[in-house]
Amino acid sequence: MNGILCIDKPAGFTSFDVIAKLRGILKMRRLGHAGTLDPMATGVLPVFVGYATKACGILPDEDKIYEAEFQLGQVSNTQDSTGTILETYDFSGITREDVLKAVPSGQIMQIPPMYSAVSVGGKRLYELAREGKEIERQPRPVLVKIVYCPVFHPETGTGKLEIHCGKGTYVRTLIHDMGQALGCGAVMTGLRRCCASGFTLENCHTLQEVQKVADEGKPEKLLIPIEKAFSSLPEIHLNQKQTVHYRNGVKLGLSQLKKQIAEDAVRYAVYGMPDGFLGTAIVDSENDLLKIERNLCEPKEVNS
Repeated sequence: MNGILCIDKPAGFTSFDVIAKLRGILKMRRLGHAGTLDPMATGVLPVFVGYATKACGILPDEDKIYEAEFQLGQVSNTQDSTGTILETYDFSGITREDVLKAVPSGQIMQIPPMYSAVSVGGKRLYELAREGKEIERQPRPVLVKIVYCPVFHPETGTGKLEIHCGKGTYVRTLIHDMGQALGCGAVMTGLRRCCASGFTLENCHTLQEVQKVADEGKPEKLLIPIEKAFSSLPEIHLNQKQTVHYRNGVKLGLSQLKKQIAEDAVRYAVYGMPDGFLGTAIVDSENDLLKIERNLCEPKEVNS
C-alpha cells in the first residue's frame, strides 16, 4: 500500500501513538506523519503509507488551520490546561477586541515552549522540563496569517480562536503570549487542527474506522493518492521515452520541456507514461536541466 491516510487524531494520543496503532492495524511498519500534534490536540494528522513516506519533509503546502480554546487569568508551566497552574490573575474588563489585538500575528519570532519536542543538544525540551530544568531557547521565525475570535465570554474569560498559520507555530505559545500582552495570563484549554498540508477534517478517518475497513481486508480504499499533496505545484508531463530516462536518473534538458516550463516556477510535479505521477523535480536554470528532487512512485519495470 502506498498513499496518504488522513487520521482524525483522538485526544490523549501522541502523533507517534497514532503511528504505532496504525502499524498494528495495517500490519506494516513503513509509516510516517506530517505535523506533530500535542496529546491534548485532536484533528487532521496526515499519515504517509509505504513508498509515500518519502514525501515527508518536502510538502509544498505546510499551512495549518486550528480552532483553539483558551482561559484567561491563568499561567501554567506547559502553557495549556494540562500543566501545573503557576499563577492566577484578574481578567475583568477585557473585551473580545482586546483579545484579538493581543494575539501575535504576521511574521513573528516565537520562543518554543519547554514542554515541546524541540531537540537541544540531543535531548528533547520536554525531557529537560520533566527533570525540572529550564534552558534558554532561541526564538524562531513563524508566520501567523489570520486570527479570528468567534467566541469570547468576558464573564468567564473563556473563548475560542481560529488561527491560520505556517509550519512550526506553537498555538499554545501564541495564547500564552496573548495572555502576557493582556497582563492577565492565558492557557490553551483545547486544540483542534482543521487543516494541514491541504487536507481537511472531511478527508479524515478515525482509528476505529480504519480498524473496521482493515478487518474487512480493504484498508487501501481509505488512501489518498500521494500526488494529491502536490496538487498545488505546476505539472510536467513526460512522454514514454523521457519517462524511461527520468526513471533511470537521467537529467532532462529544459529545451525538451520548453513549453511546460514556466518562468516563475522552480518546483514541479512530474507525470510520466504509463505510470502517472512520478514525484517532484527542481529546475536547474544555470545548467538548463530538470533535476529529480524526490521519486515518489514505487519503482516498476519500465521498458524502453
